[in-house]
Amino acid sequence: MKAMNYRGPFRVRVDEKPMPEILHPRDAIVQVTRACICGSDLHLYHGMVPDTRVGSTFGHEFIGIVRELGSGVTNLKVGDRVLVPFNIACGECIFCVQGLYANCHESNTMSTAAGGIFGYSHLAGGYDGGQAEYVRVPYADVGPTVIPEGMDEEDALLLTDVLPTGYQAAEMGGIQKGDTVVVFGAGPVGIMAAKCAWLFGAERVIVIDHLEYRLDFVKNYANCEVYNFKSIEDPVLFIKHITNWLGADVCIDAVGSDACGNALQTITGKKLLLQAGAATALHWAINSVKKGGIVSVVGVYGPTDNLIPIGNVLNKGITIRANQTSVKRLLPKLMQHVQDGILSPKDIITHRFALEEIPDAYRIFSSKLDECIKPVIVL
Repeated sequence: MKAMNYRGPFRVRVDEKPMPEILHPRDAIVQVTRACICGSDLHLYHGMVPDTRVGSTFGHEFIGIVRELGSGVTNLKVGDRVLVPFNIACGECIFCVQGLYANCHESNTMSTAAGGIFGYSHLAGGYDGGQAEYVRVPYADVGPTVIPEGMDEEDALLLTDVLPTGYQAAEMGGIQKGDTVVVFGAGPVGIMAAKCAWLFGAERVIVIDHLEYRLDFVKNYANCEVYNFKSIEDPVLFIKHITNWLGADVCIDAVGSDACGNALQTITGKKLLLQAGAATALHWAINSVKKGGIVSVVGVYGPTDNLIPIGNVLNKGITIRANQTSVKRLLPKLMQHVQDGILSPKDIITHRFALEEIPDAYRIFSSKLDECIKPVIVL
C-alpha cells in the first residue's frame, strides 16, 4: 500500500509499505478515505517531538471503511463507514471508565502520561497513522464510530480531533455566561475553540495570532474580535487594557510548542531544544487571565520541561486545566450539534490533496502558504 513516510525533520514522502494485518482479536483494518494534516503533525515534521522515528507514518485524523475485523469486534461490520478518534483507548482501564480516553493506561506502555495516539511518535505508542491507504485500528470495539447516514464525510473527519479539541478547550475553561474568553492561536483548533466558546455562554471572544489571513478567517467563522500580536507592543498589557485592567475570565492556549512571539522562548524551545517547545502562548495566557481565572491548555507540548511563570499561577490563584482530548466522550453531543446545523466543522477545510501530494501538502501547511487553514488528504 502507499503511505506517508517520515524521513527526518522537514522530509516526508510517499512510499510503498506493507499492508497492515490483524494482530489482536480487537483489531480492525480500515481503508482510509480522508485524512487530515494537523497542526500537531507539524511538531513532528519540524523535529520537535522526541522519538519520532524515520519510517513512521503520521496521521491521527482519518475516516474510512472497515475492511477486516478481528474476532473480538462485534459492534462493527465489514463495509461500515467509520470515523476514528485520534485516541487509542482500551475502554476498560480505570481512566477509560472515567471517560479519560486520552489517558488510557493500556494503549501506550511507553508512557505514564499520554495514552496511545495514531501516528504520533513512539512516545505515543509507536502506532502508524492514517495518512495511508490502510491502517490497523487497535481496540476497534471502542474507538471507531459509524458515521451517521447523511452526515457529510468531511464533517465526520473533523470530528476525529479538531472539533472535539476546540470544544474541550472551551469546556475545560469553565466558561460562564458573560465571560470574556481569549484564545491564543487562530489555527484550526483555536478557530473551533472560539466558535465553541459561544456555546458555553461567553459574552466576548477574542483571538490573538500573527497571521492576518487566519485572523480574517476566524473573525468571519466564529464572529469574534481579532488582534495581531505583531502590531501590539505587549499582548498581556493590551489584553489587560481592553478588559478594564482585570484580565480575561478564561484564556485558552491553542498554540503549543511551535509558538512565535518571544525571542527567548523561540531560541531555547525551538532552535536549541533546551525546553519542550516555545511556551510563549502559555506565558501570555497565564499573565493575561484575571486573578482566580482559568487557563485551558490544548496546545501540544513535548516532554518534559518548559519555562513558565509558576509563581504567577500561585499568586493569582489561577486554575490550569489541560489534557489531550477524550474524543469518544464528546462524540454523541458533537455529532448531534453537527446534525442539527449548530456547528459546521468542514467549513474550515481550505485545501485538498491526493496522497501522492503529501510532501507539497506539508510544505504549504508548514510554511503558511496559499492562506492554508486546514489541509485534507483525499484517497
